[in-house]
Amino acid sequence: MTAPIPSGNIALLIDADNVSADHFDPVLTVLAELGTVNIRRAYGNWSKPALKGWARQAVTQAIETQQQFDLTRGKNATDMKMTIDAMDLMASGRVTGFGLMSSDSDFTPLVTRIRQEGLPVYGFGTDKTPQAFRSACTRFIDVGALASARTAPAELEESAAEPASPDAPEVAPDLVKLLIDAYNAVKRDDQGFARLSEVGQLAGNRSSFDTRNYGFKRLSDLVRSINNFKVESRDGQTWIKRVH
Repeated sequence: MTAPIPSGNIALLIDADNVSADHFDPVLTVLAELGTVNIRRAYGNWSKPALKGWARQAVTQAIETQQQFDLTRGKNATDMKMTIDAMDLMASGRVTGFGLMSSDSDFTPLVTRIRQEGLPVYGFGTDKTPQAFRSACTRFIDVGALASARTAPAELEESAAEPASPDAPEVAPDLVKLLIDAYNAVKRDDQGFARLSEVGQLAGNRSSFDTRNYGFKRLSDLVRSINNFKVESRDGQTWIKRVH
């Protein structure tokens, strides 16, 4: 059965001084999980040559550019403007989710505030993004890993998949522990199997992890790459059982 298409109204706010325009297309693909990105705003000092890539994207991708001059050395007016606009959009009640393209931990309080209103926030930044910002987001995605993988939009889609290849990326021990803890907390059948979709949902609630950060298209691919679980497919759904 085909999954319903999300119908949310998503706002994507871009810290253009802080992220590359090369990652814009894959970011849009991910945000399709939440709905349609009808609001697209990029913030920065557009007189800087470094923003030429974003200027080209703005023309072709209907991005609304927001000019912010460097009024004082060491002070970032862009951050303030993005924060004000995000609060205004949240207060309007028309936006159902946010995407923030930035690697700046200064946005952590903003993300926390938006999530307190029950709205999801997807963060997109580099592998150098501070952990505070990563953890605050509903889901944080490394744009470098995302751009190289060019993965499908539905990260938790659990249709049948081929077993992972022998050279699949290595899964970090802390992520394995997160999946084991989530498995232990969800309902299991009399054989000890749990729906992977439920495990993934619980793990996502406890952490901002995203399988694309680890080089996998789907959670089922990731689980198949480790030897802690037995994996079965039943009626188009993936079930897992911890074996050690």
